[in-house]
Amino acid sequence: MKISELAKRTGVSTHALRHYERLGLLEPVRHANGYRDYTEAMRREVVFIAMSRKIGFSLAAIAERLPAYRAGRLRNADMVEALELRVAEIDKELDALAALRAQAISYKQVLQKPPSKKTVASATSHPPRKRSMQ
Repeated sequence: MKISELAKRTGVSTHALRHYERLGLLEPVRHANGYRDYTEAMRREVVFIAMSRKIGFSLAAIAERLPAYRAGRLRNADMVEALELRVAEIDKELDALAALRAQAISYKQVLQKPPSKKTVASATSHPPRKRSMQ
């Protein structure tokens, strides 16, 4: 199948498919006219890549597992382990985002407080001028 058909059948853009090819993730047959020919097996690989990307796996991590996937040696246990590790990474990211959110709320609360008289006085007063010796 041509790249446009593969893109339609997988929901992955032709740009992304070409990128995957440049990275060596996909190796379509090239005809004399330069057209790429993708097999049905490659369609399944693209779906595997797309699903992995959607949950945040890097292309490097996908590239590590792709040969086992192609050979039919990627066991469910391997995928479950990888998903458990990814969930742990997501949990860390959520914790970091929660801390960032709390800090932003704290800053907002400080800025929303009405200024105290002391703050207003110090903000409006000018420091004493140094007298120059003439």
